Amino acid sequence: MIELYNKTNFDISKIITRNYSTSFSLGISLFSPQFRRAIYSIYAYVRIADEIVDTFHDYDKAAILNRFREDTFCAINQGISTNPVLHSFQQIVKEYNIENELITAFLDSMEMDLHNSSYDYTEYNNYIYGSAEAVGLMCLRVFCNGNNQMYERLKHPARMLGSAFQKVNFLRDIKSDIDFRGRIYLPGVHVLSEINQDSKKLLEKEVEREFADALKGIIKLPDSVRLGVYTAYLYYYVLLKKIERTSITDLFKRRIRVSGFTKLVLLVKSAVTVKILKVDLNEKI
Repeated sequence: MIELYNKTNFDISKIITRNYSTSFSLGISLFSPQFRRAIYSIYAYVRIADEIVDTFHDYDKAAILNRFREDTFCAINQGISTNPVLHSFQQIVKEYNIENELITAFLDSMEMDLHNSSYDYTEYNNYIYGSAEAVGLMCLRVFCNGNNQMYERLKHPARMLGSAFQKVNFLRDIKSDIDFRGRIYLPGVHVLSEINQDSKKLLEKEVEREFADALKGIIKLPDSVRLGVYTAYLYYYVLLKKIERTSITDLFKRRIRVSGFTKLVLLVKSAVTVKILKVDLNEKI
């Protein structure tokens, strides 16, 4: 009854995703059913690794993360795991030929969180690649479903979308990152006093450029996933706009959010916009 075991493990990854992120869960629900379990599995995997470094404060995080790394590649090599998240993840890795390099880059970025409280520009770029861009490329492998030409063509936009999402998170979570994790995720900023309106605006402009590059790739995604990805894009873009209208002083006081009602409005807007994008794209082909 390995089929029941597989299904149960995928269901667990789905539960983890839904419990931790209503926004990403909404986006995933808009994918064609054939891709949902894969993205649930990827999200659950990266979520557990993130939890290790962010919340396991009473335990030896380094040892647990190292074991998680070992168990990950053991599961991939053996094709099975008693860890439900690792079992479902390794199946997706094999099914969609996700490179070990992407997994290693992600785990390396998680390890950086164990030791770094701030980042120079090189460290910052490496962290962004591993924690966000590499995850975006894992998802792109799924979306392209074996079409290597499409994958190569959309790699840059996928990396930019992952990077933009992560940097919006940095701005949104700046208070909790400092208060609860003791980290500053702004390039070249090492102490709290160096965070000001100028450094905030610099990062916002960078994110705007990345969103523009990402959108060029989103409109070229298959119909089966375009609406879900565009909805996530639009949610984060609206979040960025709210952050841009918020002073750095206020960001230190509260976490910027998008209301549930606004998310529903964005969903409707996404559906309409994606239809228009599809028409425009077909006219250009």
